Amino acid sequence: MEKEIYVIGHRNPDTDSVASAIAYARLKRELGEERVTAAMAGALNPQTTWLLSRLGIKAPLYLADVHPKVRDVLRRTAVSVAETAPLLTALELFHHHGIRVLPVLDQRGAPTGVIPLLKIAERSLATGPASLRLVTASLDSLAACLEASFLAGSGDGAVETLHLFVGAMAEESFTAKIAGFDPANLVVVTGDRRSIQLSAIERGVRLLVVTGGLAVDKDVLRLAAENRVALLSTPLDTAATVSRARLATPAGHLADPGFESVSVGAPLGRLREKLLHSGETAVLVLEEDGTLAGVATKSSLFEPLPYALILVDHNELSQSVPGAEDLEILEVVDHHKLGNPPTSNPIPFITAPVGSTCTIVASLYEEHRVPPSAETAALLLAGILSDTVILKSPTTTAKDRDTVSRLAVLAGLDWQAFGAEIFAASGALSGYGSPDRVVGSDFKLFSQGEIRFGVGQVEVFGFAEFEEMKTELKGALASLREKEGLELAGLMVTDISSESTMFLMDGGQGYSRFMGYPQPEPQVFEMKGVMSRKKQLVPHLIKVLGGR
Repeated sequence: MEKEIYVIGHRNPDTDSVASAIAYARLKRELGEERVTAAMAGALNPQTTWLLSRLGIKAPLYLADVHPKVRDVLRRTAVSVAETAPLLTALELFHHHGIRVLPVLDQRGAPTGVIPLLKIAERSLATGPASLRLVTASLDSLAACLEASFLAGSGDGAVETLHLFVGAMAEESFTAKIAGFDPANLVVVTGDRRSIQLSAIERGVRLLVVTGGLAVDKDVLRLAAENRVALLSTPLDTAATVSRARLATPAGHLADPGFESVSVGAPLGRLREKLLHSGETAVLVLEEDGTLAGVATKSSLFEPLPYALILVDHNELSQSVPGAEDLEILEVVDHHKLGNPPTSNPIPFITAPVGSTCTIVASLYEEHRVPPSAETAALLLAGILSDTVILKSPTTTAKDRDTVSRLAVLAGLDWQAFGAEIFAASGALSGYGSPDRVVGSDFKLFSQGEIRFGVGQVEVFGFAEFEEMKTELKGALASLREKEGLELAGLMVTDISSESTMFLMDGGQGYSRFMGYPQPEPQVFEMKGVMSRKKQLVPHLIKVLGGR
């Protein structure tokens, strides 16, 4: 099975994250890997929304989570039996398919119960005369099992409890044998013994079965009709007829209604829990409308998942799309500090101390000698200019500058004018729609020892709008810190024109005196010359929280 591969950036994606995902997915497809799709782990921020519209590029696929679902491991080839089918059919299915549990379905295809193989085995172990004589079936299921046709009377779908006798003796002996039973509950199996046939009909038995396909006299047929005795003719011999009659019980009558089930859309973990802790060997998987989708067993838990991830612009699971920890990670392309989880196999891990993941992706185009289209070049260029704040950020390297110059030529753009255009389109906090979106649009989680903290960042032209929204932003930041269970949550509001940041902080009050920056008011720090979260603020916070 060829997997679907998603190239995906971090939660709360920024322009570099989205641009690198789109561009790297395009490169993969150019290199012959067709099932590669760009994806994003959150809503686009205003800057990225504007950029994709400006370039006419469709937004990546949005994945709210990638937790494996039951449908991802299910083989939709379930063996099942209709509730009206005889036990004989069920036994044939058990034999031919080597299964241990057989779902029983109604006319709509929804399960009404299951027949465990163990139940069939236990039924076969009943060896007492009374048990061997008992037949629980309908006339319809008996006729189907015996490949018989009605010569008198007609079929009936109602399940009855009947007692079976073989008329293979003299009439007197036979009459004595059945004397103690209610004729209305008797099934008599015989060959062309006319005396037995007439005796059974005169006593009004429920069903008379004539075996071997032997002819039945017309007067016998007339008498059966007059006495309302159903009469079946079967091509089977007497021994086969008796054996099959005991297998005529409709499957629905044997089904155990107490089965375990799970929806196809349920998390795989729920299926794992049912299989490992319910004591059942199989779980029925249901479609959303309640019909049977398949049967899952413990071996289903070892089925390979149909999709995998390539992480770009991050390598820590705390920043990944929810569920990434359950999937195979095929590659990482990133420019941040390492915090990646272990992998079961060696993978390409491409990282470099540059200002943007788009710089690395552009170098991969060069490495593979695949020239990016003008559109892709413009996209990569925008990612670099955004992450390096038009090459003003201290994270900017010579590699970033060289790449910007090269991409600008391929895209046919003036990179400085294009950079100014990018930030002019997204420099208003009001463009985010709400204080919550301002705080959360590019919010990343970090840790120092056991202390978890998070920092978001937005770029603006001047702090006037920040001053107006400061109270609302404080409230949004406090809510986010509580939701994520963080010691500290902060928002960098970075002014591109003055190359400085106002840092709004909630929590971590005990560390405020160690910050080392002017504090014009509670919860706000003025940080001149600070523009990079990755290279300046986060390393500083790690030192402060670590007491260094």
